[in-house]
Amino acid sequence: MSALRGSLGPAARLIVCAVVPWGLCVWLGTSTAPVPAALPAVLILREDVFAAPRLALERMAGVVVGVLIAVAVLHWLSLSTASFLLVTVCGCAGMYLLGGAAGPNQQVLISALMIYATATPGYPLARLEESAVGVAVVALLGPLLWPPDPYRTARAGLDAYRTEVAARLGAIADRAAAGEPAPAGPEAARLWRRPQALAAALDGTLARLRLVPLKRADGARPAGLRPRLGLAARTALTLQFFTGELTDRARARAATAGPDPAVRALEPLLRATSRALDEALRGADCTAELTRARALDAAHRAAFPTRHDAVLRAGLHLTHEALADHLAAAP
Repeated sequence: MSALRGSLGPAARLIVCAVVPWGLCVWLGTSTAPVPAALPAVLILREDVFAAPRLALERMAGVVVGVLIAVAVLHWLSLSTASFLLVTVCGCAGMYLLGGAAGPNQQVLISALMIYATATPGYPLARLEESAVGVAVVALLGPLLWPPDPYRTARAGLDAYRTEVAARLGAIADRAAAGEPAPAGPEAARLWRRPQALAAALDGTLARLRLVPLKRADGARPAGLRPRLGLAARTALTLQFFTGELTDRARARAATAGPDPAVRALEPLLRATSRALDEALRGADCTAELTRARALDAAHRAAFPTRHDAVLRAGLHLTHEALADHLAAAP
């Protein structure tokens, strides 16, 4: 149900941006069925509505070049296999020449083939007019209609990150209970980079929403979201350090038989730290779990005082410090 509610805005935006240029072109009399005016809404609007103006310009450039290619070929050659081959080759060349980071501009070849297949007087000009109307509506109206709520997106991303971190620390604790240090896989690096990506996406969307003052999100509404994002980013670094040390420990003990007693003793400390972090990222008070985690940290330090064991615990200790600073800064 939540997924359906989340898709209502994009669906309504697409319908409006398709119907409005259709109605304008019918009113202007370009044709009785101005399909090219409605196509930009389907082909341009994406999840990032603020990319609509750039994509609209790229599409319009592709339409113009494609129409010019087809008109030029049909001016000198009649409909035939040779002329079709020429239109296709030139359209492909234009498609890649006008391409960008998103890939080839397929609109060049599509427009060229559409004009070639509809060789009627006045159709090239009508297609240009209808495409221009559709592109203009999408570029100007698309970002204004039901813009995304950046705070809801960031909150959902933070919840997903919190769930994944809890699952990862739980899996590490399960391995630690058997005295086995769990090495970090390649997916771990992507996980620890996610909080920075969430914060950057939030800032970028808020900056774009300045162009939409009537729909601008209220920064005071999601209480505590910014501090929680900051905590997620800070603890991602400390936990990345901890999992890296576990990986080094696993590599160093690869040829050693038997469980690692220092790692096995980490299991309750890991679980307490995970619960404290989970509560803090949810916006709850993690004081009790943090106190327990710190007591377990002190007990582990007393039982395993060597330098190597201190380095192994360092990431968890720094996580506790980040949680303590988060609590101290809370209103």
